[in-house]
Amino acid sequence: MEEEALYNLDLKTWTLIGDLHHKMFGLRQKELSQYNITARQLHILRVIEGLGTNATIAAIAKAVDRKLDVISRQAIMLEKDGFIQRIKGTPKSRLLTIKLTEKSLELLEVVKQSEGMKEVLSVLTKEEREQLDLLLIRLQIKLNEYTFEEIKDWSP
Repeated sequence: MEEEALYNLDLKTWTLIGDLHHKMFGLRQKELSQYNITARQLHILRVIEGLGTNATIAAIAKAVDRKLDVISRQAIMLEKDGFIQRIKGTPKSRLLTIKLTEKSLELLEVVKQSEGMKEVLSVLTKEEREQLDLLLIRLQIKLNEYTFEEIKDWSP
């Protein structure tokens, strides 16, 4: 009986995290729509900013835990929209480094904070936010022990 109660609590927690993610992502997307960029694209721009001169498709894909072809398509769209430049190391090189444009640097400055997220999280005290952050990091560390393929093929 206790095992069933724990299972139900796990399911409730998992469902709640999924619902929160969906709604928070939608709220952020609504805020970003005026800038003609998606929340995922913004995340990629922030990763490129963090990687600096080491920003390549492979490094970005690894940082955001996505496949190379997915990031490659995103990079093409971001370049088309004027947010990044893909630069060859040498004329014959196949390795491309990714550089933020002035447009994306300005955007990153403008959208640094989310008013919607600030409002949503305002129901928690600073201490509760810190506690929540620590709990989510613990869950993330545990999830990072698995590769995407292991999770995809996992059948308990």
